[in-house]
Amino acid sequence: MSTRDQNKYIEALRRYEKKMEFKEQSMFKMFLKRHKDDEDLDKLSMANLKNLYDKYHLNRDRKNFDHYFKKDQDSE
Repeated sequence: MSTRDQNKYIEALRRYEKKMEFKEQSMFKMFLKRHKDDEDLDKLSMANLKNLYDKYHLNRDRKNFDHYFKKDQDSE
C-alpha cells in the first residue's frame, strides 16, 4: 500500500474516531502518531487500518434527484 492510501484511510477515519471502541481508538491514535512522523505502515498495521476503514466508513451512493427537476419539453 502506498502513502496515498494511508493518508486516505486516516483522513476518512478521523471523522469516526469518537464512535470507535476504546481498543480501536487507541490503535487509531497510534496510527495517527506514526502518520504525523511520516512513517510508512508495515503490512500488518496497514491491514488493521484498512479493517477499521472498512468497518466505519460506509461508501454510500449519492442519490439522483433529477426526476424531481425535469425540464418541461413543451416550452422549447
